[in-house]
Amino acid sequence: MRKLLLPLFILTLFCTAQTCRQRGGDAVTVALPEKFTAFDTLTSTASDASAERVKNLIFNALVKKNENFEYVGELAKEIKMSDDGKTITFVLRDGVKFHNGAEFTSADVKYTFQELFKSNGYKAGAFFDTVPLGKTDDAKPKTEAPAANANPAAKPAQAPKTKRVEHITSIETPDAKTVIFTVTRPALQNQLLSNLVAIPIIPNGSVAQQKDNPLGSGPFKFTSFDASQNIVELAANPEYWEGAPKVAKLRIKTVTDATALQSELQSGGVDIAPNPSNLPPDMLNALTGNANLKIDQFDGSNIQYLVFNTQSPPLDNPKIRQAIGYAVDRQKIVSELLSNQAKIANSILPSQSWAYTAGTSYNFNPTKAKQLLKEAGYNNEPIVFKYGSGNAMVNQYSQVIQSALNEVGLNVRIETLEVNVIRQQLAQGQFAMYTGVWIGGNQDPIFLRDLFSSTKIPGGSVSCCNRSRYKNDEVDKIVEDAVNATDKNIAKQLYGKTWDIVSNDLPLYSLWYPANIVVSNKRIGNVKMSGSGDWSFLKDITVQ
Repeated sequence: MRKLLLPLFILTLFCTAQTCRQRGGDAVTVALPEKFTAFDTLTSTASDASAERVKNLIFNALVKKNENFEYVGELAKEIKMSDDGKTITFVLRDGVKFHNGAEFTSADVKYTFQELFKSNGYKAGAFFDTVPLGKTDDAKPKTEAPAANANPAAKPAQAPKTKRVEHITSIETPDAKTVIFTVTRPALQNQLLSNLVAIPIIPNGSVAQQKDNPLGSGPFKFTSFDASQNIVELAANPEYWEGAPKVAKLRIKTVTDATALQSELQSGGVDIAPNPSNLPPDMLNALTGNANLKIDQFDGSNIQYLVFNTQSPPLDNPKIRQAIGYAVDRQKIVSELLSNQAKIANSILPSQSWAYTAGTSYNFNPTKAKQLLKEAGYNNEPIVFKYGSGNAMVNQYSQVIQSALNEVGLNVRIETLEVNVIRQQLAQGQFAMYTGVWIGGNQDPIFLRDLFSSTKIPGGSVSCCNRSRYKNDEVDKIVEDAVNATDKNIAKQLYGKTWDIVSNDLPLYSLWYPANIVVSNKRIGNVKMSGSGDWSFLKDITVQ
């Protein structure tokens, strides 16, 4: 009998890492495909998509987007608009506590916005207009920044002589559960809601600790950060107002290299990889053969795109930009290279948006592309195609696009640059053609102004987002009227007309909506990612 028990004891000691982890209830390890630079996304001066993903686990906002990208309350249980359109009242949820045990009140909301505006970070700019000096405050404003949940570029130098005009004239807190925002004009109602989505509410007096020890009201609490490994440890918030998460701990682990991530998933070093943008489709397909892994695919709303510098020859000629549109076989790329892990896009906006319209469609037609190049008088001028280095998937599809363009007679060469370098060059107009992805901001039609109004060309105090440097007086007027319209039906018509013009001029070419892909160990259950692709679903995953 003793001979039988000894091998069983040894076998128990030397169980597999995965089995031991299941029994011990250790942390679920989540892969982050890019490094992040800060926890404080409230007062930071630069955008960080990775930090925003982590933010969604630790913090809540007053407002969130639902599955149709409509604005609904998060920490606010009720949102009321005044008859004159200038006052927005938020009634706050009961029973919400911060991770330090303090009860959430209206004083925390007011404090958050005081610190936001004091910091003058990139998110603060979304709550101001910029007008030239000497003009009256009631002159038509020139909006300075995009919606705060957009993805801004680096700020160039040399500010013009302008002044800032705030959107919000007052924030009142008549009682502990009521916050009243007053805006300067009715058209700012929707912009306010849009901008609030990106603002994490922090407890009164906590701004100094947010950089190193973030404190919020979200489903997970910060416990530690290993800067050398870029690993964040989070613990479930047992008092979370929507109910405690199903897993006790999360370990957010940065794995930027595709091969390393593939290995970590196969070995069990990573349990779940939401939207692993560094994994090309062939690697994802290879992982389907692993008996311990599963791959879930959900419709996405973010947009992969090509943007052209419309002030740089030869791409200042719309016929050459249109030729590029017809030269690229997007369907073939999606079906063969991307393994149908995307859907063709005919707009910057997702098809679920209330303001969606397809505009001009660019179906693959190399003959038409060649004809447009002939009409444009193209004479083999070089076009440098830039994008950020280090992403295998982007590199693969970009080479396919380069080949397609060269086949119709264009002279395109590729140049890859470090991400921060390319962001700076985009802001300064030092590029001809670039590919990237807009995350989140494109879900609101206000983004059409951010991308295509000449008031949004980067320079001076304007940091984002008209990277194409596109100028069209008619578009400027129509899209501004759309943003300022208080009637949704009128706004829809104006946004549609804006996209009709822009999609024909083609300063930016919508490629496809990447699917939201989640690779996970089969022991992870209830994986349901929303169209926006954020990480909020992690609070509901289970471990078998």
